[in-house]
Amino acid sequence: IFPGVLLVVLAGLVAWGYQAIQPPPPKICGSSDGPLVTASRIKLRDGRHLAYREHGVSKDVAKIKVVFIHGFDVCRFLMMLCGQELVEELGIYFVSYDRPGYGESDPHPSRTVKSQVSDIEELADQLGLGSKLAGVTLLTPASNYWWPGFPSNLSTEALYKHPPCDYWSLRVAHYAPWLTHWWNTQNWFPILGAISKSPHILSREDKEVVAKLIAKGVDNMEHVRQQGEYESLHRDLNVGFGNWEFDPVEMENPFTNNEVSVHLWQGDEDILVPAILQRYIAERHSSWIQYHELAGSGHFFPYLDGMADTIVKTMLNDKE
Repeated sequence: IFPGVLLVVLAGLVAWGYQAIQPPPPKICGSSDGPLVTASRIKLRDGRHLAYREHGVSKDVAKIKVVFIHGFDVCRFLMMLCGQELVEELGIYFVSYDRPGYGESDPHPSRTVKSQVSDIEELADQLGLGSKLAGVTLLTPASNYWWPGFPSNLSTEALYKHPPCDYWSLRVAHYAPWLTHWWNTQNWFPILGAISKSPHILSREDKEVVAKLIAKGVDNMEHVRQQGEYESLHRDLNVGFGNWEFDPVEMENPFTNNEVSVHLWQGDEDILVPAILQRYIAERHSSWIQYHELAGSGHFFPYLDGMADTIVKTMLNDKE
């Protein structure tokens, strides 16, 4: 009798564990139980919808067109905007969009780094933005600690600059992505600080910047996650810290004629994205990446007064 009871108990535990780690289905915008569609959207080749928002001068008269790609746990509403004087002087058109699963863009269950690039290409094509790329700017982009090109001691040092709750969440996303949803929704251990909005992820300057953004009414948490945390935040972690189709550390200059400038910006007090990996990448690719490290700044420096103007002018003028 005992072996039979034990088998039943084990089967029950396995079934319970399996159910516990399954994420709920997303509440897709426009569906019967999902949020309303309020944004302008395009329909992609695979049938998904991508929501976007336009700013600046009309694209029909614009001299410069900028596609803004938001980061983790934000959406098309939180973008880096230049001052109106510069926008009109240079004739700048901006378009920001919700990445898959965020805001009002449909989830993409098989999302990869490469598929996100394809989404940008389709958005640009459908909006008629043209084929010429004048510049690329990366603002504190998160590095994957498991890119093969990083020296192991350096990536380990960078990973352990995070508080324990954060580096364990990142390890789960890399080694056990099927546990990412459970890990970041359970109540037994501290979860990723960027999801729980813990103050430990913010530098002194970041806390001031975030307070100003919230005062301006851009705290759009409900809109960002309205289709569910799994297809937005958790899938972001699995894609960002999983196995990539390429290794950015080993990349060759994709702009062989040096016709495009690539700028990498980083705050030296950034807690969310440690600067040491950015320095390594910038030094390794110094022939085609221009590195700008800001002393005393954290992760949200692009939203400092006047900083957006500086970043855009640097990209366009290819000088500081």
